[in-house]
Amino acid sequence: MSSRLRIDVFFDFICPWCLIGKRQLEQAQALLRSRCPDVEFTTVWHGVQLLPDLPVQGEPFMDFYRKRLGNADAVQMRQAQVKQAALAVGETIDFSGIVTMPNTADAHRLLERVSVLGNRRQRDALIERLFAAYFQLGEDLGCRETLLSIAQSCGFEAGFVADCLLGDGEPFVGSPGATGGVPCFQFDRRVTVVGAHPAEKLFGVMYEALLERIGEREPA
Repeated sequence: MSSRLRIDVFFDFICPWCLIGKRQLEQAQALLRSRCPDVEFTTVWHGVQLLPDLPVQGEPFMDFYRKRLGNADAVQMRQAQVKQAALAVGETIDFSGIVTMPNTADAHRLLERVSVLGNRRQRDALIERLFAAYFQLGEDLGCRETLLSIAQSCGFEAGFVADCLLGDGEPFVGSPGATGGVPCFQFDRRVTVVGAHPAEKLFGVMYEALLERIGEREPA
């Protein structure tokens, strides 16, 4: 069984479920490759700014979540839930180091630029580095200097990406398609799955999409 499967992923860097969903997708891809060794994936990443109304400098992280969830105890419970889900997919999230809930418009513009200028390896490295910057290193993804440093660590000279970092608070306008929330996965533009789901479920959806594609190619 040899075929290509397109996967469109809609996400934001400040969404822990997007990071968890990324790991679940990777596990699902490994499962599909074990069943269909010749399958080739084309993964397209679409930035979705979840909080376009945040000020350009962001907001204090804990203040944001206390307002959102009501009190510190609710925040602690939610973070414990997220950390447990992350550990289940081999990921560590350190909320204690996050100071700022950032405006992610420029982070998405940076990914958009790198997706055009760079290769897949550089794009994937940038996505990983931005997730790590926020969830493990406590870096501010709304800071221009931080984003430039991250881009350089992925092989890009500052001059090639600096002009896309507007820093003006204007919302990032990405591709439509994640109206039901993030993470959102579209497989072969046939079926959409919203939310972080077990790898086995994503594998089943991908496998069915692949079978449909192959069935369409076979002569009647």
